Amino acid sequence: MAAISVGATIGAGVYILVGTVAREHTGPSLTVSFFIGGLAAALSAFCYAELACRCPSAGSAYHYSYVCIGEGVAWLIGWALILEYTLGGAAVARGVAPNLASFFGGVDKLPSILARQTLFGIVVDPGAAILVVIITALLCTGIKESSLAQAIITTVNISALVFIILAGAYLGCKTGWPGYEVSSGYFSFGINGLLAGSATVFFSYIGFDIVASTAEEVKNPQRDMPLGIGIAVSICVILYMLVSAVIVGLVPYYALDPDTPISSAFAGYGMEWAVYIITAGAVTALCASLIGAIIPQPRILMAMARDGLLPSFFSDISRHTQVPVKGTIATGIFIAILAFFMDVSQLAGMVSVGTLLSFTVVALSILILRYVPPDELPFLPSDQQSNVSGQHLDAFETDVAGRPLLQSDVAQDKLRRRKLAAWSITMVCFGILVVVAAISTEGLSRPFAGVTPCPCCLDDFPGFGQGRSWQRLDVFVLNLTHFIQVGDQKPEGYGLPWPVGISGSVGDDNGG
Repeated sequence: MAAISVGATIGAGVYILVGTVAREHTGPSLTVSFFIGGLAAALSAFCYAELACRCPSAGSAYHYSYVCIGEGVAWLIGWALILEYTLGGAAVARGVAPNLASFFGGVDKLPSILARQTLFGIVVDPGAAILVVIITALLCTGIKESSLAQAIITTVNISALVFIILAGAYLGCKTGWPGYEVSSGYFSFGINGLLAGSATVFFSYIGFDIVASTAEEVKNPQRDMPLGIGIAVSICVILYMLVSAVIVGLVPYYALDPDTPISSAFAGYGMEWAVYIITAGAVTALCASLIGAIIPQPRILMAMARDGLLPSFFSDISRHTQVPVKGTIATGIFIAILAFFMDVSQLAGMVSVGTLLSFTVVALSILILRYVPPDELPFLPSDQQSNVSGQHLDAFETDVAGRPLLQSDVAQDKLRRRKLAAWSITMVCFGILVVVAAISTEGLSRPFAGVTPCPCCLDDFPGFGQGRSWQRLDVFVLNLTHFIQVGDQKPEGYGLPWPVGISGSVGDDNGG
């Protein structure tokens, strides 16, 4: 589990974010931003770890929101996660070819089967589609085989990062760390820049949530799930902080290459050969991220199919591999088509929107579990309060169990109170975010940054605040909702496995 989580979390983003964030937001204090971002990621990771223990289901955030909030929110979160993983996987797959070009001496020297080509005016990427197909076939063999492959790929990636840390530390000690001797000081952009950088690098920690989707394939989820998530976040925080400390110390932040900061930093010290090691780490990081993007999707589809929100086709599990093979193949085909035909860079903001929604709902689910215990008794009339106080509690529960009507009233009242509490907590939390966003739009940039930095940094979260990203997500979910609602209206007597209704309804006996 730790291999899958670490591999999915340590993506190729660290090879690029070091340059862009240091130049635009933090300066030499990039290490502190990675630490703050790691703390925020750890808080989200704790939420996932607790819910993975209490609800060890393949649905991950979808299942948690279904249990704690309701089906409507769970429907939204489920499709937001699928959209996030699909677009993220396609974007990662299309990023492999440019990185492989370093091994072949340039983009023009790539083999035709790996290079991007123009077909009918569309830039296609056959190499990305081939990579998705290979990884999909690997994931169909079983979770053990997938974990082994992920462990090998992750080992190569971590080895490259360790090389960067050790070689960079040697060069830094030899040259006196010139990157830290800038006139603007350690916090070159102040506290606002530091927090903005933290919000940006938080995106590089996303991936630990993938472990939660494999809960049903773990022998002891109560022990293994928190352990895997905790190990993954800890390793990522340590590696990110060390890499950032080395790179901003070797080269002044304003001189870092925004596209290839690590390779250019070593090339400036005459170590051009190091680009091959760094590129190997970046390519394996992309492959690990792609595995992490494909693994959870069929399992979320399986959980939604079990709840009747999708056709039962997606809930089938292979007897031999214990993997939802049909859902995995369907997911792989869709991602391969997107990676082959589409430039998904314009849709990248939707990935951040899906991540933000899922993390927020998981945190809300924890609040609901804290303040609305599932076994809490509802408020009762005054003439019955003596029965539920003190030593008479057991007698009351026995009496309720023997009276079906009262038991039904108790259950319904409990359900109403849970729904009321769930929506109250949800609305309060979202209301706080709306108020902060409204104040920010009136000219008060991050008005409460010293008190509540996390909501104030949402403006710097990738894709947040881009109206088109939210509009695309709304259109996507609304169309899917209509599609599933139409298909779920099953007329009696026709024997259709998943028939249509409304726009494609089957006529009645009178020919209507």
